[in-house]
Amino acid sequence: MFRKIVTAVIVVPLAVILVALAVANRQAVTVSFDPFSSADPAYAATLPLFILIFVLVIAGVIIGGIASWLRQAKWRRTAQRLDADVRALHQELEALRRRQTATPAPGAYPVIPPPAGS
Repeated sequence: MFRKIVTAVIVVPLAVILVALAVANRQAVTVSFDPFSSADPAYAATLPLFILIFVLVIAGVIIGGIASWLRQAKWRRTAQRLDADVRALHQELEALRRRQTATPAPGAYPVIPPPAGS
């Protein structure tokens, strides 16, 4: 229930802001992808400004996520190594427990009396 309330408190105002941004920035802009010729670019796109803003924000989030993922590679490797160590220790512990229950304790052997004639 709390999660739904927090989601509503965050998502609804964010959606209102995005719609307001889109309505306020409907004018068309030309984006040139040719850094050498600004007067006659080889490729240019004309699109509404809000689409350009949304595309750039999404690209920034993706690039930031990739950069964060790459920086955390060391921690993922460490976690995998430690997980393998924990698994090996659990297996060793289980083997020791099985061995302990399989062999009786030293004092638990039955005492066999010596032969009667000796």
